[in-house]
Amino acid sequence: MTEYREFPSDSKLDMTVPHSARIWNYWLGGKDNFAVDRAVGDEVIAHIPDIPIGAKSERAFLKRVVRFLVEDAGIRQFVDVGTGLPSADNTHEVAQSLDPFCRVVYVDNDPLVMVHARALLTSTPGGSCDYVEADLRQPDTILAAARQTLDFSQPIGLMLLGVVNHLMDDDEAYGSVAQLVQAMPTGSYLVLTHSTAEIHGEPMLRVMRETTERGGTPIRARTKMELERFFDGLDLLEPGVVTCSRWRPDPESDEPEVYLFGGVGRIG
Repeated sequence: MTEYREFPSDSKLDMTVPHSARIWNYWLGGKDNFAVDRAVGDEVIAHIPDIPIGAKSERAFLKRVVRFLVEDAGIRQFVDVGTGLPSADNTHEVAQSLDPFCRVVYVDNDPLVMVHARALLTSTPGGSCDYVEADLRQPDTILAAARQTLDFSQPIGLMLLGVVNHLMDDDEAYGSVAQLVQAMPTGSYLVLTHSTAEIHGEPMLRVMRETTERGGTPIRARTKMELERFFDGLDLLEPGVVTCSRWRPDPESDEPEVYLFGGVGRIG
């Protein structure tokens, strides 16, 4: 079954301001973006040509991680925060292709995502797919909604892909993630990806500053050491926090290092 619940939000659909979810959709080859998003996306590509490769590499990372969680870790339910616009191989599609009874709660704060979620996030009959309009900085709202769909006596895959890098304040970022992690049942997993400047250096920092200054979604880079801190107290799986393309790659993979680092940690 598929359910949709809207939580109070003062956000409005604005086609004149770039948004990270729509820029990301453009880099993935999607059509759910506006001219302002494509313009910013092209400006970033001009400075860092392999930006689209990184976007696709993170999607491949998602597929490998969800496959691991379902097949090897026995996870059958997920909370995906900052899911972005639906595209190919969304979390529920990968999970339910392996077990049609998997349940997924998507969370995002973009009204455009809500519009597309209504049309595209369709669950298998045996599973469920829910969408919540909320912000990562509202962990209480996220948890209250997730408890309506998921069984918190059973392990959960907490997916935070490319969303924590939009929290500029460290205390807010670490605090929000910690509150979600602490609410997860024993045996759950934290999956996190985050932009870094350790691959491209100053050009990456410059495009982040320029995007933010243009009114786009604020974004920042963090180092590998800073990202490892999100996994404090967890069992960080091998190979640790690495560029997404190097996290347990498929044997035939020849992807280069990308500007997104990722890691997976077991909770409890």
